[in-house]
Amino acid sequence: MGIEEQKEEREVLDSIFPDEITDTSDNAYRITITLDIPGDGHDEDAEPPVLWLNVAYPDAYPDVGPHLDISAPPNAPKHPQLDLGEDKAQLLDTLQPTIEDNLGMAMVFTLVTTLKEAAEVLISDRIRQADEAREILVREKEEEENRKFHGTLVNRERFLEWRERFRREMEEKERKAREEEEAEEKKKRGGKPEEKRLTGKQLWERGLVGKGDEEDLDGEDAVAAVGKLKVDG
Repeated sequence: MGIEEQKEEREVLDSIFPDEITDTSDNAYRITITLDIPGDGHDEDAEPPVLWLNVAYPDAYPDVGPHLDISAPPNAPKHPQLDLGEDKAQLLDTLQPTIEDNLGMAMVFTLVTTLKEAAEVLISDRIRQADEAREILVREKEEEENRKFHGTLVNRERFLEWRERFRREMEEKERKAREEEEAEEKKKRGGKPEEKRLTGKQLWERGLVGKGDEEDLDGEDAVAAVGKLKVDG
């Protein structure tokens, strides 16, 4: 009974997968499965990944499940989000519920469909996760750049510090502007230095007043008299 069902299923599979199925022994074959993967926006021209589902019939099949293995063709393109070395066990596990649900019936076509969908979902989920990780990095970079432009959040204390610093800076600018303006005015007047008046003490030390006039040096008359004497600075 089992052998007859195996032969019938094999003939049906030949009609469904005429170019994808290859015998490997009298009771074993492999089916080539090409995965349909949505483009991830980075390599639109990349070839889709390809899997081999290796099937071997035990004598009691389909009352028991087939022996299954998953591999990749020797020169098949490898997708960055699929590694059979790590993913084979997970993909085989996804086939177990299908085997249990179809015991007693031909099930290889259903297994092929289940494996194809499981592999495509696995890869699509990883592409989505990679895209989300990239988006997070981009957002974090944008937020960092925005913080550079927005600067530190201003509170009352920072504002008062800034205002006081701003006032000092403005006063300093005004002082320098006045000095530059005064220097410019002096240039226009011929650049003559200011004349300095001698003090009473300087007149006394230089012998320009008599001893009799000493008492008057501190008075207003002495200041007025001395004011008439000028020396170059």
